[in-house]
Amino acid sequence: MRRLPGGVSSLTYAAEIRAGGADGYPVVIKIAPPGLDPVRNRDVLRQSRLMAAIGATGALPVPRILVDDDGDPPLFVMDLAPGQSYEPLLDVAENPPAASVVRERALVAAASLAGLQGLDPVLAGSGEPVLDLRTELDRWERLLQTVPDEIVPGHAELYRRLAAAVPTDAAPVLVHGDYRQANMLFEGSVLNAVIDWEIWSVGDPRLDLAWLLMHTAPAHRYARTRSAVDQDAGAGMPSREELVSAYLESGGPARPDDLPWFLAYSYYKVASTLGVIVKRSRKDAEPPEHLLAAADSLPDVVAYGLEALSGRRPAGVASRHWRSPHPGGSRQEPEADRGP
Repeated sequence: MRRLPGGVSSLTYAAEIRAGGADGYPVVIKIAPPGLDPVRNRDVLRQSRLMAAIGATGALPVPRILVDDDGDPPLFVMDLAPGQSYEPLLDVAENPPAASVVRERALVAAASLAGLQGLDPVLAGSGEPVLDLRTELDRWERLLQTVPDEIVPGHAELYRRLAAAVPTDAAPVLVHGDYRQANMLFEGSVLNAVIDWEIWSVGDPRLDLAWLLMHTAPAHRYARTRSAVDQDAGAGMPSREELVSAYLESGGPARPDDLPWFLAYSYYKVASTLGVIVKRSRKDAEPPEHLLAAADSLPDVVAYGLEALSGRRPAGVASRHWRSPHPGGSRQEPEADRGP
């Protein structure tokens, strides 16, 4: 077996199933961490149940579940779906996709999200709690309270402004929780599978939509420099307006109302998550380079969140990536939105 990257709440391995002299059949095995209760994000069977249910509908491609086992520790086995996983504005790859392919993948991702959100959330089984926006915002705030202010400067102001304007919850849908190209496997522009369902939930449809849109202009970084070919790939990302249009045209249930709040909330979640990771890394004699780069970007994460709430575009972000996500509205940017 070979350990795979990604997913932090369970152990993930690539393996082959062999029978007689036949060629090996490639699979992925997800195992709950031994010694820890298999609950919440570590509940791998909760993931497999949802993936199997989604796969049976045909609404969204997911790896096929082959077997699950509630032993000690619990585990499940699924097909190893082929394809490339690549986040266009963050990742570094030897052979990144062409800009035109990146554009098509992003539009497919937006349209496919509509398919996921069109499913009945009861598909996941009864008894799943519905995420409450204010409760979730406060949960991320409590996490940030454990992080020294110098690591994430300004986060208290972003929380204050988010807390003062929490939108009314929309009708709940299935929420992936980390819906972006890095958690998808593409061959060309064909989506073979959406992966990494560790933090799925039931909640507001704008959560996944805004998370996808946020990755058209991410403020965080894991690499100080990216190659010219990676930068060329990233240049293919569509605007937020185009992604929302693709989502709505495919029947997505979320209205664009309040998307600035959800974008700001997405940046706040990044600040909280990365802030804790950076804090822990400071205990190491030599923190890994990608976390040093991430630490340097955290002030920008907060700044982007504040700008998202105000509607202004941060310096250095292309206007087409920061355009209002309301399709069909005026394409002329307000004066404060125009940048160099």
